[in-house]
Amino acid sequence: MTKKAKIPTIIGIIILILSLATGVMLVQNRQIFRLGAEGQNSPKDVRVSNITADSLSVTWMTDVQNTGFVKYGDSVGNLTNTKTEELSSPGYTHLVNVSGLKPQTSYFFRINSGEHDFDNNGVAWQGKTGTVQESGQSGLISGSVLLATGASAKNALVYITTAGKLFSALASQNGSWIISLPANISAANSLLEISALSGQGEVSTAQIYSKSANPVPTMILGQTHDFKNLPPGENTGLPQASLGVPEVGTPSSGFNIPENTATPSADVVTLESISAGEIVTSIKPEFFGEGPAGVKIQITVESDPITDSVVILQSGEWSWEIPKDLPEGPHTITITWKDAGGILRTLTRNFVVQASEGPAFVSTPSATLTPSPSPTASPSATLPPQPDSGVLTPTILLSIMGLGLIGFAYFFWKEASQLT
Repeated sequence: MTKKAKIPTIIGIIILILSLATGVMLVQNRQIFRLGAEGQNSPKDVRVSNITADSLSVTWMTDVQNTGFVKYGDSVGNLTNTKTEELSSPGYTHLVNVSGLKPQTSYFFRINSGEHDFDNNGVAWQGKTGTVQESGQSGLISGSVLLATGASAKNALVYITTAGKLFSALASQNGSWIISLPANISAANSLLEISALSGQGEVSTAQIYSKSANPVPTMILGQTHDFKNLPPGENTGLPQASLGVPEVGTPSSGFNIPENTATPSADVVTLESISAGEIVTSIKPEFFGEGPAGVKIQITVESDPITDSVVILQSGEWSWEIPKDLPEGPHTITITWKDAGGILRTLTRNFVVQASEGPAFVSTPSATLTPSPSPTASPSATLPPQPDSGVLTPTILLSIMGLGLIGFAYFFWKEASQLT
């Protein structure tokens, strides 16, 4: 009879132990699932770039497509300001431009990615603004990025490293990008190290001198490019548009040619209204230039292609007004024509449409300010510990089960004692 009393007690203890083990496993699985989701949203390769006296940019990448924003302030305990991404749609690549800052001031920030706050291994990331410098003409560096398939690498992150400073931009939907460099860098014909990163981990790198980089030849993701041997272009900074052919020689005779009858070389068509890399404030700009009279030219404006043709007037001038408004961002105009020998000629210009009330393209920090060096944050990101609310129901159920089993075992033990 003593043995019969002991069997339920042992079974009860075993059931209690199994119940507790099952509860622990469920809690652990829940934590693993939560941490896995947060790990995918964790910002990778966090960098501070485009540093000026009153602004800086923060860039990062994620393993899943999401949106995010930056919480920042001038002290770790005062991260009360927020700035959202330049792109509103979810993506793998992220860029936030923070403006309205004070010169030579350290700023601290955390990143909210996928509705979770992240920092740099328990501490906030940090960046420091530069000093105010004398104004000067900035140099616009432009280019485009393609996938290995030939498709546009839209929203690729593009970085330029030169003279110990880092600059960044997001490529547009057609893969084109523009970055503004300070006047002292563009004038010195500095070596630029360019890298383009897609959200799927594909990378392309290139080296080129600044005076040859307007535009940078097309970069292909997955390839390494060496453009250092390219000759300097005739246009740097914000250049005047021309096709790069010699000027018409000065006549040696004594005849005077009236100015109103002068025309360009018979094979040359020029675009006078748009300089390479120019920022225009009109969403419906007018294009004009000069060329040989009677020649028909075809004009194509991208990213959303608009194609038209005009005939150059007898005065040697042509003009064309685009039929619809252009969206803000980078665009390309291409002019094609046949010269006297029947050879197809092409003239291409990159330009940016930007609203007059403020910058719309993500890649142009202030052109009059020279950035100062700033530490680049570590790429790894960790989530600050945040206590989760306890779930009361499993605890109550386990407690009731345990108490019930203990009571059950005590009852059989007492009955066995009385029988004994």
